[in-house]
Formats: sequence, C-alpha cells, structure tokens
Amino acid sequence: MAQPASRSDLVNYCKRQLGAPVLEINVADEQIDDLIDDALQYFYERHFDGVVQTFLKYKITEADIDRGRTRGNNKTVGIVTTTADATIDNQTVTFSYEENSNYIQVPPSVIGITKIFKFDGANTVTNNMFSVKYQMFLNDIYYFGGTELLTYAMTRSYLEDMDFLLNTQKQIRFNQRQDRLYLDIDFAELSKDNYIVLDCYRLLNPNEFTRVWNDSFLKRYVTQLIKRQWGQNLMKFQGVKLPGGIELNGRQIYDDAQKELDNIREIMSNTYEIPPMDMIG
Repeated sequence: MAQPASRSDLVNYCKRQLGAPVLEINVADEQIDDLIDDALQYFYERHFDGVVQTFLKYKITEADIDRGRTRGNNKTVGIVTTTADATIDNQTVTFSYEENSNYIQVPPSVIGITKIFKFDGANTVTNNMFSVKYQMFLNDIYYFGGTELLTYAMTRSYLEDMDFLLNTQKQIRFNQRQDRLYLDIDFAELSKDNYIVLDCYRLLNPNEFTRVWNDSFLKRYVTQLIKRQWGQNLMKFQGVKLPGGIELNGRQIYDDAQKELDNIREIMSNTYEIPPMDMIG
C-alpha cells in the first residue's frame, strides 16, 4: 500500500523500498518492531507534527490530597523521607533526605506541561457574586451600549493586573520521564472531585491518528533504519557466497544507510524541528 495506515502497512512499504519481494530482506520482525519504536520516539521528540497542544481535565482524588499532605501520621505539606547509600573514601555512607510528594500522576503520552489554569477559590477579585466583574455585568453590560468597549477593555485589564498582584501564580514542575506533575501549593486548597485543567503537549497516537504512519519523514527514516540493520546482519556473514556466486556486501549496505540517516537527521534539524527559543536576560 503506497499510503500506510497501520504499522504492518509501514513495514511492508519499507521492505518494498528496499527491494522486496525481489530480494529477501534479512531482518527479523522483532528487529523491525524495535526500529519502528525508535523511529516513533525520534519523531515525537523532534518533529513538530509529532505532538499536539491540548487541554486535559483531571479530577482530584482523595489519594492525591492525602499524598500531598501526609508525612507519616501527621497532616502536613507532602514530604517523604528517602535514604541513599554512597561510597566516600572507600566507606559506605547513608544519606537521609526529604522530598515533597505533592504531585499528581499524568499519562506517559504527555511530554510537556505549560501551565495549569487558576484555581477558582484564589480569584477573589473576579470570581464571585460580589466581585467587581460581576457587578460590571450586572449594572452596565446587560444591555448593549451601556458602556464603551474601550472603557470596558481598560477596566478588565486593570482587574487582571490587580489579580496578578494580589494572587500568586501556582508554580508547577514537570519532567516527562517521571510522569508526575508537581504542584507547589498548599493541598488544603484542593477538594475531592474538583477538576484542574492542564495546558500540555501530548503525543499523537498513530493507532488513533493513522496518518502518522504515512508521514513522509517517518517512512523514509524507518526505511533507512531497516536498511542499516539489514547491512549489520549481513556483515556477520561477510565473504559468504550465495548460490550462483552472488555475494551481498553488508558493509556497503550499512554505510549507505548510515549516510542517508545522517542526511535525514540534518533535514529534520533544518526543516521539521522547532528551533529553541532564545533566552534573553
């Protein structure tokens, strides 16, 4: 199939590009599966089409609150004690240190989190029946022409400035290898069954969004990975002649694939990869 829509379609496409069924591609199915997984990981980490910015809603559980507040049998900010051994001057020294456990679990498909949206209870300036925002709508905006749009926009900007100064922003920490989102807050602010919304980046699941298998970069990259593995397998039998006197040059196949892979990665860096943002100050 010229346009792969599944993992098996991609495998067959790559083998045809390498000469199958005219030639036998001496690469095991298990090796090909590993190569596709490696290619997908590279695709997710480097290609701008490998991830999508989305919003995920998470329901707070009692276990989250307990983990964030419990230290032994005492209800405090979530702290756990960890011990570790190290060798110093040929002697084993045990270190005991504490780290916070105020986190929530996130799925492995989430590779980056930009922010969480504000908790409602903290926005006393703009969020309740007696707030300035509510009174503005109650008195002026309930009919068209009640106030000028410029005046309304300036007032809203002023209220946002007040909210920014009076209510501290919630600090978060995230590393995709941990699958944990740390919330540096007092977990007493959280309530069971309440929701928080994450602004995050999530991997595209190729089994759900099948057009990933037909990506032009992924098809070319996987093909060359299989070719390099093919050459690496054949190098184990260098000098062995096939029936009819034919001899496959595994080293040449490997070198050609490696050269093509280097070219593909360079194209990735120059074309498909989002450049890092400059840090000023």
